[in-house]
Amino acid sequence: MATDPPETPGDTALDELFHQPEQVPLVYWRTFSGPKTAVLLTGATAVFAFVAGLSHLSQGGVTPTGPFAGALPPGASDAIPLASIVVGFLLAGVAVGLRSRYRLAWYGVLGGVAVLLGIPLVTGAASDAVPALVGVAGATLAVAKRSGFDRRVELTAFQTTALLAFVGVQVYGTVGTYAMREHFVGVDTVTDAFYYIVVTGTTVGYGDATPTTQVTKLFTLSIIVLGTGAFTVATGSLIVPVLESRISSAFGTMTASELTLLDDHVLVLGSGELTEPLLDELEATTDVVVVTPDADAASALDERDVNVLTADPTDEGPLLDARIDAARGVVVATDDDARDALAVVAARQANPDVRIVAAATDQKHADKLEAVGADAVISPAVIGGRLLGRSVLGEADALGGLGDDGDDA
Repeated sequence: MATDPPETPGDTALDELFHQPEQVPLVYWRTFSGPKTAVLLTGATAVFAFVAGLSHLSQGGVTPTGPFAGALPPGASDAIPLASIVVGFLLAGVAVGLRSRYRLAWYGVLGGVAVLLGIPLVTGAASDAVPALVGVAGATLAVAKRSGFDRRVELTAFQTTALLAFVGVQVYGTVGTYAMREHFVGVDTVTDAFYYIVVTGTTVGYGDATPTTQVTKLFTLSIIVLGTGAFTVATGSLIVPVLESRISSAFGTMTASELTLLDDHVLVLGSGELTEPLLDELEATTDVVVVTPDADAASALDERDVNVLTADPTDEGPLLDARIDAARGVVVATDDDARDALAVVAARQANPDVRIVAAATDQKHADKLEAVGADAVISPAVIGGRLLGRSVLGEADALGGLGDDGDDA
């Protein structure tokens, strides 16, 4: 009876090279179905919508032939190209918001795509169907990955007030202009009134709509002053914090607005070998702010979402910026006892009542740190040596959970 020849070493090597115990997918669908793809599709939708709108404008408008064309009010078809372009611009901004994982941008995708879906149903043009279909694909992915877009838009009280003031000025101007339309040339509808307010508030003033009485002229002056002022304040309140955050992130430090929100936190002066275990211990129970002059360490801490201020911890000014007056405690651990002493002095001068705990690299410097104002001084080397001694003698709880997990002998 014939038997199979024994496998040779060469056959085994070939099997290991070409045989895969697990199936390798041809396409990794997870790579193409994540939040990033939703962002890219939304951006592509914005481009297609913008191009479709420009195409209609270059052709002198659009003649509605879609199934919903009869539902359009008279003259509304002229606004379809503009609607496509405006939605394209809005979706470009929404794509940026999606990239930052904002929930508001997630809602913006749904609203923008809903508008784009209605446009081809009215126009019946194939060019309008392209952005609608791409938008549906992006919106579907955004809905499937909804948990990935959970970041809230947080506005300060000043920003909210500035935005409400800007909107209020537009409402005041539009309603007032329409109510006094008999004393204006070229203002007959609400659209005319809104147009007049926009061109007046932006100081463009084409001259096709003008006031004819002293009262309407004074009203127009109030719109110019209030409108430009509200727009400037609202824009500045939104743009300045963004620029401030970008610049601060580049240097790994907190912004001024973030510093003002600190309260009942712990200041950690310096960064070194004790910083990581210290943060692990404190982050779960209280807010922590690290003050360090090391830009690389500050950048690394900022990437971990740790509050950090890139400054000299021995200088009283940065400690006041870090709200040491509202802190519940200060930890001084710079890995240099001389700098620790200076940091203790600066912290004590900035807040005479705050509790200060210092880490002494050399045990013989502990009394000096207490002399300059530390409430407690801990020597990590001494504590580590005592724990090692107790552990080697077999005391089960000597390390208090600090060492590696293992079975008791």
